[in-house]
Amino acid sequence: MFATPAYAQAAGGAASGGGAAMFLQFLPLVAIFAIMYLLLFRPQQQRMKQHRAAIDAVRKGDTVVTGGGLIGKVVKVDETEAEVEIANGVKVRVVKATISEVRPLASSKPAND
Repeated sequence: MFATPAYAQAAGGAASGGGAAMFLQFLPLVAIFAIMYLLLFRPQQQRMKQHRAAIDAVRKGDTVVTGGGLIGKVVKVDETEAEVEIANGVKVRVVKATISEVRPLASSKPAND
């Protein structure tokens, strides 16, 4: 029930192994966070940056897909909004932040069928 003085001293001495032992205990945890950053967070930040650049570069004539799934041709671009023609004579105003995909202007070459 009671610990002997020799056992108590040995247990206390093992617990105070120093800073190097403590660092080695946290090393796997630090490695996991580093791997998660490299595999998950950094690529996601790069995709977000590319998407933001594509949204900011929207111009008249581009085909866009909105978050709601509407596909249309950009007719007019403002600071925060774009006017999109989704059918002949049917134009809607969309907030640029809701655009999920920008398809650049089609080339002038005819499509091969």
